[in-house]
Amino acid sequence: MRQPKYLLYAVLGVAALILILASAFVVNEAQQVIVTRFGEPVRDPITTPGIHFKMPFIEDARYFDKRFLEWDGDPNQVPTKDKRFIWVDCYGRWRIKNSLLFLERLQNEERAQTRLDDILDGETRNAIARHDLVEVIRSTNREFQASDDLEAGEESEIFVKIQVGRDKITRMIIETAAPKLDSLGIELLDLRFKRINYVEAVQQKIYERMITERKRIADKYRSEGQGEASKILGDKERDLKQIESEAFKTAQEIRGKADAEATAIYAAAYDRNADSREFYRFLKTMETYETALSEQDWLILSTQSDFFKFLQNQSGR
Repeated sequence: MRQPKYLLYAVLGVAALILILASAFVVNEAQQVIVTRFGEPVRDPITTPGIHFKMPFIEDARYFDKRFLEWDGDPNQVPTKDKRFIWVDCYGRWRIKNSLLFLERLQNEERAQTRLDDILDGETRNAIARHDLVEVIRSTNREFQASDDLEAGEESEIFVKIQVGRDKITRMIIETAAPKLDSLGIELLDLRFKRINYVEAVQQKIYERMITERKRIADKYRSEGQGEASKILGDKERDLKQIESEAFKTAQEIRGKADAEATAIYAAAYDRNADSREFYRFLKTMETYETALSEQDWLILSTQSDFFKFLQNQSGR
């Protein structure tokens, strides 16, 4: 009799355990839960962490994230007000503000991402189409330092004053999209431009313009450098000629003084006596022989020639 009784207790215990497990669910700090019965919500959203209970088998717990979630849009080709085609890539942050409304309208986060794409991409496209490119790119009217390399048209384009700016445009997008998302149980926290770039055809023209401008500046610097180099070379040639002229002048002065001193010495020696004059004449004749004649030269001289005088005396001896 006791064995069937224990078996009944065991069956009842297992059944109670199954009922408890089927009725209990855990909510952590990052979750919020809506209990539904046959797909319809039956109570307010549960946002308090801990163990909660529901009717087993006929009620279900639908979990939703209550943290900040990420939205990353696809790059879109958008025209600006001044007819500039650009690629715009945005990202944003959102959260489930009203989980009950979110469940009724969207069911899950996958469908929410799709609706975010539709609404945020559309509002971004509309906002950019209402503003010039410079408004989308710049945020402030800070002072720029002018460059001497800029032409008049380029300078006026760069220093144009903006009225709105990128930050205000993102604020406009958020303010326009927020009511539409709020009706879906979503709170849009923030939106930013991740990348803004020209389309490829426009990029190519911009690169060509940049290359042309850089070449113009390079030619300008090269021309200035060549002019400076020519000036330096001209100054060098002038200074070199001046130095050579002064050196030649100094050399000639030294040489003249030396010749004068030598002539004075020769004259003093010549006037001293007859033997000195004869020796001087002999010495100068020998120098003339050394300068005028070589081993291959032949001379035909008259016996009466002064040039032959010392040779004749030498041969007579």
